[in-house]
Amino acid sequence: MNAGMSWTGLQRMQDEESGGVFHKLTTLRFPAGDVMPEDDTAPLYLSPVSATATGCFAGVMAMSARIYSPYDEAFAASCLKASERAWAWLEDHPDEPGFRNPAEIATGEYGDGQDADERYWAAAELYRTTGETPYHEAFRALAKQGSFGKYELGWADMGGYGTFAYLMSEQEEEPELAQELMAGLLRRADELAAVSDRDGYGLSLLPDQYIWGSNMLVMNHAMLLLVAGRLSGSEDYERHVHEHVHYVFGANVMGTSYVTGYGARPIRHPHHRPSEGDGVEEPVPGLVSGGPNKGLHDDYAREHLAGRAPAASFADVMESYSTNEVAIYWNSPAVFVLSHFV
Repeated sequence: MNAGMSWTGLQRMQDEESGGVFHKLTTLRFPAGDVMPEDDTAPLYLSPVSATATGCFAGVMAMSARIYSPYDEAFAASCLKASERAWAWLEDHPDEPGFRNPAEIATGEYGDGQDADERYWAAAELYRTTGETPYHEAFRALAKQGSFGKYELGWADMGGYGTFAYLMSEQEEEPELAQELMAGLLRRADELAAVSDRDGYGLSLLPDQYIWGSNMLVMNHAMLLLVAGRLSGSEDYERHVHEHVHYVFGANVMGTSYVTGYGARPIRHPHHRPSEGDGVEEPVPGLVSGGPNKGLHDDYAREHLAGRAPAASFADVMESYSTNEVAIYWNSPAVFVLSHFV
């Protein structure tokens, strides 16, 4: 599959008329647990355009233009055009309300009432790709806002990606702003390293951070430590990253590898429909589980995990979707971190 074909689906989420981006493409309800993708024939619906989706799209397309430019100029140009159109929509909609599912749709909402961080990331990527002054000015204005974290990472938190993009840019930076962002990044990395030093498994999670998708936090923290080391030239952070990797592959209170197919005792029953419905006993390999979740957000967890310590609030069963769910946004930081050691 060539680059142009691989991104066609994402580019098609952009409204041709306005440049805004539809929040998601979805069925009205989740399918049964054992339904394979090719058998899920329920109608698909486009949700309304959202500012958060449009901001993320603008950032991704600006990155794509930069990355693919040496290999496919025509495709890179189409990515940049898409990013610029999305940015124009954001400028025309400065006070867009947060996304809510239409009444008919019951699949994951991914609501996010804060879109300044998505705009911050988009401006950083567009400036890094084009070097154009309006994007730099927009980034600087957004950087002054205190309404979002500049070092947070995750599906709803784009601030860290914006900071990374600006600090890694080869474009001319504002020295004071770059120094301020770098100092903040190192402070955050030092905070994570200090928690890791106190933790029995060398992990940077506090007890209240064993939430739905805690392994996303584990890998996001490791990613931030790697980037801090890369930008500062310090090798001190990498030993903490090693501990985070060891944790995911089994050095944890459960003695379980949270990655299917890898480690001495890998999970075998993730909440992953293709693994459940494909007729193969073992799950698809290479999937990262969400991990311990003290919130007890599903029926199985409420019945079987109540009273457990936060780091032990996990069950390797398909039914416990709030502890053993598979999602792209905890697989992706794991890929980033593991690629450092390849």
